[in-house]
Amino acid sequence: MRSCSIPCRSREQIASVSETSRTSNLVSLRRTNLAFGMDPSAIDAKGGFSFDLCRRNAMLMEKGVQPPSFRKTGTTIVGLIFKDGVILGADTRATEGPIVCDKNCEKIHYMAPNIYCCGAGTAADTEAVTEMVSSQLQLHRYATGRESLVVTALTMLKSHLFSYQGHVSAALVLGGVDVTGPHLHTIYPHGSTDTLPFATMGSGSLAAMAVFEAKYREGLTREEGINLVTEAVCSGIFNDLGSGSNVDVCVITKGHKEYLRNHRMPNPRTYVSSKGFSFAKGQTEILSSKVTLLKERVVAIEGDEMEE
Repeated sequence: MRSCSIPCRSREQIASVSETSRTSNLVSLRRTNLAFGMDPSAIDAKGGFSFDLCRRNAMLMEKGVQPPSFRKTGTTIVGLIFKDGVILGADTRATEGPIVCDKNCEKIHYMAPNIYCCGAGTAADTEAVTEMVSSQLQLHRYATGRESLVVTALTMLKSHLFSYQGHVSAALVLGGVDVTGPHLHTIYPHGSTDTLPFATMGSGSLAAMAVFEAKYREGLTREEGINLVTEAVCSGIFNDLGSGSNVDVCVITKGHKEYLRNHRMPNPRTYVSSKGFSFAKGQTEILSSKVTLLKERVVAIEGDEMEE
């Protein structure tokens, strides 16, 4: 009898916490609805899925409250397994809404000497997540004295992203070679993962996947793999406005990696004015001026002064 009372009390405590949380949410909803003049009877507590927030959001839009806006991100990241390892590829365009804010950014991030990760989504999120997991892998290598496993990085990344339920905008293509062989995984922002022989992510992923599905085969050589990855990224660049600039490629094999920065530049700047920009004098208004005289004597901050 004594052993049965403990789990019963635990269930009662859990039910009490859940009921308290639900009551708090209902009170918050009632306050919002009363403030905007909505009928309080519309939020009666019922079983099943609650549409309270859906009705609340629709009512707020009718009152003129604008929903939060978002900006579309654009990227093409790809990866494939060839006979000796893994090849990753990415474009180099970073956008801020309709503005290209960086034409040559790095989207292939270091995770471990034998593991790299391509990131699509919000640049700050991909940088922070990959850097955080990379530091954890480094500490793990210090503690164990062994090479990092790709599945270890995969578990750390998807566990972190799953805990935020997709609010961390980081879509990743993880690739590497460890003692168990080459591995390639995709990780979605909400934490789900896929293990594939070739993968694409980002807004240009459909165009890149079309190239992979048409031309990928098992047993590709290094040069064939690099050319296929480059062609897939270029397909995303030419068919997606959010992708552009250059193609970065990272080749990972057993005990070696090669990062080919700007491996291909499909959109080079073909014309540059030899004269540059010239502005006639007097077109720029001078608001203020200050003249500072330079001292010829050098004052020694540390050590002894030299004789003149």
